[in-house]
Amino acid sequence: QVQLVESGGGLVQAGGSLRLSCAASGSFFSINTMSWYRQAPGEQRDLVAAITSGGRINYSDSVKDRFTISRDNAKNTVYLQMNSLKPEDTAVYYCHAEVLIGDRPLQYSYWGQGTQVTVSS
Repeated sequence: QVQLVESGGGLVQAGGSLRLSCAASGSFFSINTMSWYRQAPGEQRDLVAAITSGGRINYSDSVKDRFTISRDNAKNTVYLQMNSLKPEDTAVYYCHAEVLIGDRPLQYSYWGQGTQVTVSS
């Protein structure tokens, strides 16, 4: 099937930067929107940023001007460059992809396993 494998999380001081990557593998026709979500302890999972296959981008207000989402369609990979990190950015970050599968492609939703981002003050 389809797997999303994330990397790049870790511990960083406030004001620092991290870059997350998420690579999709498996058998599929194509990928529509790829997104990053995050979930802090006791909170719901919220959208951070999304990018369509055509390059249209959407950010949450809390990360606009600090985070940059991009994708490499040839590598089926989405990235999240996170700059000027704040303690409130601490969360598990999840990759999400809308994947088209089959001869008459149907869209399926897939999640990565999550990667921890911790920002110390």
